Amino acid sequence: MGSIVETAIETLYEAHIPLGPGLTTDEIADVEQQFGIKFSPDHAGLLSLATPLGPKWVDWLGEPDGIRQRLSWPLEGVLFDVEQNAFWPDEWGERPGETATALQAAREHMQFVPTLIPIYSHRFLPGAPSPTGSPVFSVYQTDVIYYGSDLAAYFAAEFFREPDVKLPTYRVDFWSDLAEGRWV
Repeated sequence: MGSIVETAIETLYEAHIPLGPGLTTDEIADVEQQFGIKFSPDHAGLLSLATPLGPKWVDWLGEPDGIRQRLSWPLEGVLFDVEQNAFWPDEWGERPGETATALQAAREHMQFVPTLIPIYSHRFLPGAPSPTGSPVFSVYQTDVIYYGSDLAAYFAAEFFREPDVKLPTYRVDFWSDLAEGRWV
């Protein structure tokens, strides 16, 4: 068995996912600079070898507003639940009484939460400095679950319905807490 990235790409081939050419080192650096992100080693490794194609995948060289929308999905979902569903982790202190003030405070707290970067649909990998072997999350507002203990396990679960029974070896602040039901 090869590396996580090699296994992930083999799974994409087996699932008949159309793959375009990988991004160059300069293209990856340009995307990271343009959007203020840093891909994890597994995500960067995947994108350097092949770019999955299709409507649920991110075209990193495509339309910037669409990419920004995909990048903002996790934050916007948390803010929705702060506004509409009284979500407020204890670590954030006492919730402000005014909704607008609570939303502003939540935005400020979220600046310190690790960035999630979209892979496919509403599935996300944490950005760097997350190491190789980081978990993939399914994110819909604050309904967050582990969808794979790593990128290769995620692709097997997504495209072959092979549930990943391994627990992730790496915890991601805030997002792992949500996935493990800490604030539910």
